[in-house]
Parts: sequence; structure tokens; C-alpha cells
Amino acid sequence: MFKSVLLASAALIVATPALAQSISAARISRDIMVVSSDAYAGRGITTPAEQKTIDYLSKGFAAAGFEPGGPDGKWTQEVRLRQFKVVDPKVNLAFADGAKLDLRQGEEITVSTRGSTSDVSFDKTPIVFVGYGVTAPERGWDDFKDVDVKGKIIVVLINDPDFPEPTLNTFNGKAMTYYGRWTYKYEEAARRGAAGVMIIHDADAASYGWATVKNSNTGPKFDIVRLDPSAASPKLESWISLDTAQKLFAASGQDLGALRIAARSKDFRPVELSATLNGSYKVDSTEIVTHNIIARLPGATRPQETVVLGGHWDHLGVGKPDANGDAIFNGAVDNGTGIAALLELARAFGQGPKPQRSVVLIAFTAEESGLLGSEYYASNPVYPLSKTVAGINMDALNVNGRTKDLEVTGAGQSSLEDLLKLYAAGQGRTLTPDQTPEAGFFFRSDHFPLAKRGVPMLYAASGKDMVKGGVAAGEAFDKDYVEKRYHQPDDEWSARWDLSGMVEDVTLYYQMGRALANSDLWPAWRDTSEFKAARDKTAAERK
Repeated sequence: MFKSVLLASAALIVATPALAQSISAARISRDIMVVSSDAYAGRGITTPAEQKTIDYLSKGFAAAGFEPGGPDGKWTQEVRLRQFKVVDPKVNLAFADGAKLDLRQGEEITVSTRGSTSDVSFDKTPIVFVGYGVTAPERGWDDFKDVDVKGKIIVVLINDPDFPEPTLNTFNGKAMTYYGRWTYKYEEAARRGAAGVMIIHDADAASYGWATVKNSNTGPKFDIVRLDPSAASPKLESWISLDTAQKLFAASGQDLGALRIAARSKDFRPVELSATLNGSYKVDSTEIVTHNIIARLPGATRPQETVVLGGHWDHLGVGKPDANGDAIFNGAVDNGTGIAALLELARAFGQGPKPQRSVVLIAFTAEESGLLGSEYYASNPVYPLSKTVAGINMDALNVNGRTKDLEVTGAGQSSLEDLLKLYAAGQGRTLTPDQTPEAGFFFRSDHFPLAKRGVPMLYAASGKDMVKGGVAAGEAFDKDYVEKRYHQPDDEWSARWDLSGMVEDVTLYYQMGRALANSDLWPAWRDTSEFKAARDKTAAERK
């Protein structure tokens, strides 16, 4: 089926040579300049800047010919978030010989929760080591076997079993699967009724050091408002330092090093440790409301089928002044570029023939708080996910000039890459897989909550092989941005940017979106993808 669609898509390229001219660098630059100006105060959620952003985007979408795509004919979807703040955590490990190890917040452990809105306590709660904490039926893998962990604390390794030994190739070798992400560990624990999770930190396997774990997990946490938070998260979401883990296992008469090796096998069985967790903490819970911004161009013949293109509108708002006294985190690249791309795509779709399927553009909120706007949409979809054809995510696009390649984050996941390859070839470009697949970047942007629920999603953008300067130039641009501008006040609009590469990328997004919206294609996950099963469950709804 996909081959016929590729042929049809090739015909589109030939029949519409002017498509590449419909994307304007000047308009994109103007939109980035506006939404990343100081007047937008870093686009913090629930600040006055949120309404300014809503007004600017909705006006631009309307001018392009789109209609409000949110519930009840509105431009927005209310996103209800709950903030969880752990207060005064005091926890310790008690061992069989009577010894005790106090666990200090941010030192030996990080204590957080999204699974309880009230006080939490543990009294001699059993602890079980469950390897990587993975249940993957499609790979014949079950770390829990027949062991009931309900009401217990599970200790797990970060990443997945292939990370220390990629040649095993049970979980895609070097590339991290979703089973390796800390979010999965918490979700699986909640599904099994565990009282909590302690993830053993490993800087290489996590792709960041303990300082990142501490800074990310000792402050307030956000989640979407759920009727029962414990259904999605355990009461204790924690990391423990490697040194603490070694003390825990040694005091229980276990060799952590040997168990880490054993956990790479399908035959691994959980190990009950001769230690318990004790202690308590209070949880302060408050709710806030922010908004996704949604625009829709109804399909002419199959409006119930939806193609989604999205990117987050929020950034970090106003924070501590930098060395220059600048406290506004403007977020020009991250993600003013994605916002501008959405507006330009609206203009491109609006000026062409009406598509057969509906095209929905979503500016997600609260990405910087943990993909929460997209998580809320995926949990409360305005348009059924079973009839959502596919999606494209845009986050921090290229402002440095044309590239010879496109880097596909999460390469090998779906047939969307075949379509991208076709259109990239039309620009004389090739596809490059994610250069650091072990870091799991596919699970760190707004496409992921939809992918997790089975919607084929593409996350790809300019690679590092620059037309001018090659890979060395691309790596230098990337290094400069990460060190000097990423999540810093200096992420500001510049008249010196070269947006020719971004124009090519946005043109590809338009060509792909248009092809999907005018075909009967239902892109598919590869057989090895951990998201295929979720899509297969709704197959009957697409017949």
C-alpha cells in the first residue's frame, strides 16, 4: 500500500513545482521576532504573555483561512494541570541487621510524586529489585515474571537492557526504546500497583549527571489533572545515587554488579532485598489552567480523518538575570521557530486547494513543564486518535542555513520516514539517523504523548551536514547554541540568521502533510516499534 502512496506523492512533487516558493523566510522571521520579543516576556504559561500568544496565533490562523479547532468552537483547549510539591521528606532504609541509612533529599535520593495529592508514609515497606522494570510482550520480555509488587517499592535500572551490551540487540541495540525512559518505569510501576520506584542513577545510561537529576526532581512537579493520579504514577517517584544503591544491595547480601549483568537476560527474576523503606512526606497540591491553541482546516471529503502538525508555544518566562542583567528567557529558537512554522504552514495550506482530510495545527502548552500540553491533548483528544492519520512535530528549528541532510530522531520507528525520504530526495537531501539514540530524544518532545497512544509521529529537522562548511560547521553551530543560548536569556531573534534551511524543512513538512491529507494512506509503525500494539488495537476504526 505504501508504495502506491509514494508514487502518488512523487506525482505531487512533479505537478506542483511552485510549492517550495510558498514558504517565506521573511514571514517566518517576522513571526519569530514578534513572539520572542521582550513584550512576550518569555511566553510563560499562566502569565499575561499566554493570552498575547493566543491572540497572535489565532489571528494568524484565521487570516490564513483556518477555523477555531478547539472544543466548543474556540481557538483553545483548556489544559488543567496539577502541581505537586513534596514538603519535608524524611525517609530511610532499614536493614535486617538493625542498621539504618537516612536518605537526604537531593543527596542520596530525590523524593517526588505525581501519584498522591495527600500526605504519604511508608512503614517497613518491602523493596524488590526488578532489573530494568520492563514488560515488553512483543520482545518476549518480562522483568516481573510472576512476582506481585503491589504495595512494594521497586528498584530499577535506568535505560534498557541493550545499553550496556548493544550486541544483544534485544531492545534495538544502542538506540534507547521507550522502555528505557524513567517515565516508563513510573508508569509500569503504577500499572502493577507498586507503592514507589527508586531508579538507580547511572550518568552514562541516563545521559546526564546527578546534578541534573537533583535539579529536575527536588522541586515542584506538574502533571495533567487526572481523576485518579495513582493510576498513572506511584506515590513515590525517586532516583537514588549509585553509591546509595551499592550500599543498599551490599547490606542485603547482594552483588549489584552481578545483578546488573543478570538483568540483561530474559531469564532474570526479581530479587527481594532484605531492607525496607520507612518515612513520610507531605504533599501540597494546587491546580492551574493553561491552553493549547488549535486551528483546523476541515477536509473536503473525509473531515473525520485528521493530519496533525504541532509545536509548543511556551517557554521559560522570566527568571534570574544573567551576567548581562537580562532575565527574559525569550525562546526564539526554542520554540519561536516552531510557532512561526505553524503560522507559515497555515498560510500554505490555506492558499491551496482544500485537502480531502482535515489538517489540524496545534501549538501545545507546557512542553517545558514535561510535555504536559501534548499529554493533555493525547489524554483528552479533540479529534479521535484512532482517526488521526499521523503527525509532525516541530521544535527548535534550524536558523543557520541549508543542510545536506535531515536528522530523524527515533529513526526506524514508522513508515513516515519513507515519505520523508522521498521528499528530501526532491531537495537533494538525505536522511541521517539520530546521532545519539541512546539519549532517548524521541521521548522528549511533544509528538511523544501521541506516539505512545499509537499515532505515527515524525520528529525530524535539519541535520548537521551544512551546505556551507559541512559537518564541522553544523556541530559548531549546535555547540554554540547549547552552550550560549539554549534555555538562557540569549535565545533571541537575530536579523543575521540564515533561514534558508528552515524554509526547506518547513517545505518538507508541508509537502508531507499535503500528501497525507490528500491520500488514503494510514502510515504504520514498524513491527519492532513499541507503539505498534497501541495502534493495532484501534485498527477496526480505520476500515
